Amino acid sequence: MCQVHGKTVDRETRCTHYHSPLDVIAIKFACCNKFYPCYKCHEEAAGHKAAVWPREHFDEQAILCGVCKSTLTIHAYMDTDYCPHCHAAFNPGCQLHHHLYFESTQRGCH
Repeated sequence: MCQVHGKTVDRETRCTHYHSPLDVIAIKFACCNKFYPCYKCHEEAAGHKAAVWPREHFDEQAILCGVCKSTLTIHAYMDTDYCPHCHAAFNPGCQLHHHLYFESTQRGCH
């Protein structure tokens, strides 16, 4: 099982920053290969600056479903709103933070 770092508040990877019923994923950070519930947890605990996943690594198993503990590739995560294994719903608002974790897939964005 993957260890999740940061200030988790329950067994489904919710943290002190994001803890709605839909906040059930953890992300493996490209810079350290450790799972954190969110960028704020990484900022507080990692001791280094976060790096985003480059597009050529979007096949990396970098998303952990906190409900069933299955991992997803970044591509699979970006193409769904729920876990393909257990069907737990993911927070659609997380898309607003994709730029903090993943290189942009839109042209002209930095």
